[in-house]
Amino acid sequence: MPGRPKHFTPEFKEQAVRRVIENSEPISKVARDLDMSSKTLGAWVTDYRRNNTSKPLPESAPDKDRIRELERRNRELEMEVAFLKKASAYFAKEQR
Repeated sequence: MPGRPKHFTPEFKEQAVRRVIENSEPISKVARDLDMSSKTLGAWVTDYRRNNTSKPLPESAPDKDRIRELERRNRELEMEVAFLKKASAYFAKEQR
């Protein structure tokens, strides 16, 4: 039925998130392939990243994967810094 929400197993969620994280596939493509909402998959990926960002990368991970993960973290941090700069400029401007 179109109106009924789908229920996904934890294994399915983990595999879907791994496709996005490890293979650097776009969320929209993975969601389309798995016949699910990109918003749902995006929320799963966000939760995964939030819960695993503070964990160090395992030493046994291949260099290619480690570099990709570090580059992703770097991009996220750069976006956060840019946002914080804009927010602080906005509030500093408002104070005047």
